[in-house]
Amino acid sequence: MKTYKENDSVIYTDENGNRIDTFVIFDTDRKTGLTHINHLNLKVGIDSLDLHPRSANRCAIPMNDSLSFELFRQLKEKYVDHDRMKKIRETTIYRDVRVVELAKAS
Repeated sequence: MKTYKENDSVIYTDENGNRIDTFVIFDTDRKTGLTHINHLNLKVGIDSLDLHPRSANRCAIPMNDSLSFELFRQLKEKYVDHDRMKKIRETTIYRDVRVVELAKAS
């Protein structure tokens, strides 16, 4: 199975045939076969991705400066937090709540 690593520059081809340069946020999930890319925060199959020619040696990072790298780090943290919040269900427990009995209608 073809996989992509974090920070790989890839070319995403959408259903209309448009080719978009983007990069991988998280490695390809081996269970689902989906790769999380930056473009529209999509998780796409590997059949719609091609490795960018400039990163053919798989060592190219799409960031040239520290600011871009910092933005990427913050973006990744945002997605990790977002995914974590999906898994955590909030339960509110109310203690010492008075129960009011209603009068019976005759």
